Amino acid sequence: MVREFDPDRGWGVLDAVEAPGGCWVHFSAVVAPGYRSLSAGQRVFFRVEAPGQDGYPYRATKVWSEGSVEPPDRGPDGDSSSVAYRSTLTIVNDEPPHP
Repeated sequence: MVREFDPDRGWGVLDAVEAPGGCWVHFSAVVAPGYRSLSAGQRVFFRVEAPGQDGYPYRATKVWSEGSVEPPDRGPDGDSSSVAYRSTLTIVNDEPPHP
């Protein structure tokens, strides 16, 4: 269930027994056509990952509304071939340390 959602900031908090302490959600995780937003008290289904974000122990990776079928996972090209797409950046300082 949606505890709160600020459409101007694009994020909010979800509550569920499986995500004690709250689950941070960004509008980009909401599966819906057009403008993606949630309303306080709205019943939703969601997938989570830990660690969370912004002080919450969990972060939603996908959110869809009650009564709809869980949408398929999509890869980086919009197909369903990959459900584990991630992007990372590693920065290495190769300058010698100063004495």
